[in-house]
Amino acid sequence: MKKKIAIIGAGIAGLTLANLLKKNSDYEFMLYEKQESLTLDEGYGIQLSTNSIKILNLIGFSNINYEKIFHPKGVDFYNIRNKKICDLDLKQFNTNNIKYTSLQKSTLIEFLKDDVYTQHLRFGKKIKEVSELKGKVLIKFEDNTNDLVDIVVGADGMFSNTRSFFEKKKNQPKFKKAIAIRTILKSKSELNIDEEKISIMMGNSCHIVIYPVNKNKELNLVCIVRDKKYDPDNIKSLLKKVIIQNTNLESLFKGDLKSLPLYFTPKILPSTNNKVFYIGDAFNGFLPTLAQGAGQSIESAYELFNLIEEDKADIQNIYFQERLKRVNLVKRRSNINFFAFHFSSSITQVIRNFFMKFLVKRKSFISSYLGTVYKKD
Repeated sequence: MKKKIAIIGAGIAGLTLANLLKKNSDYEFMLYEKQESLTLDEGYGIQLSTNSIKILNLIGFSNINYEKIFHPKGVDFYNIRNKKICDLDLKQFNTNNIKYTSLQKSTLIEFLKDDVYTQHLRFGKKIKEVSELKGKVLIKFEDNTNDLVDIVVGADGMFSNTRSFFEKKKNQPKFKKAIAIRTILKSKSELNIDEEKISIMMGNSCHIVIYPVNKNKELNLVCIVRDKKYDPDNIKSLLKKVIIQNTNLESLFKGDLKSLPLYFTPKILPSTNNKVFYIGDAFNGFLPTLAQGAGQSIESAYELFNLIEEDKADIQNIYFQERLKRVNLVKRRSNINFFAFHFSSSITQVIRNFFMKFLVKRKSFISSYLGTVYKKD
């Protein structure tokens, strides 16, 4: 009899796993989403480095509409006054079919949902109760339906509700005392930047990232500002901390602005149930300063899929140890970037800029710092 898998959460991680199972496995599976539909509005941008594109190509991503994605040539680093510091060539990590890619999150969700939407995706499914029955996991939902499965995969984000049913030990995400403010620039930016690259502008307790998300040259903008508390009604006031450093930036924030507080996972804890696994942000939530949130969701789904296919006896421990090693690598670099991007002292900024100019030209450093992330085997 085929083993059955319940995937809880239809975000990037859950949908990636569902696609891998559908195209490459004989396992039965169902994807459960608590919302009544997938959010497929315009959305905001994400970056996918070659580690995740290589996996997505296994499920047909190479056939996606070319007009809906972009391949940035590199990264330009600026100070907050728009003076260029140095640049990094991203093409060095690319191959003919595997390239660093930027796109809108909704474009990726649309792609991932296509093959699983009808038969393998159920909406409005909120877990009410879980129990074990004859060596399997019985999941009862609030709509009085249930499912008896061999494996449960929690893919429901950093504030995972699945964890609350299976884990006694709490691991609540912590506020990083920083806020992300996002918008899509519909017209050409007034800044002197190369719009075929990713532009990072570093200032006092803030930084801005701008990059294209499609062939229409629409630009995703995200501004990270440090602040001790999150007040969604006070975003304009918060932005003054940025604009006062360069008044030319004010025009960037005239459109529809969305904001969210940044959280991180303080501890990475294994599942206490050998039938339950966590992927994506449910395993660990990353800061956005290495642009690996979506990529690690895709990676974790792929890692778990391979282990399920191999059907090893100690799958729980193997998965956790492999994912923990990978997460710690990415987490360290994300934290270093978060720290370095926000220097408040002009002296430390000068020192940082000097070292950045030197390090981005050192192939050994780039290979160690980024190559180990972007080119995972």
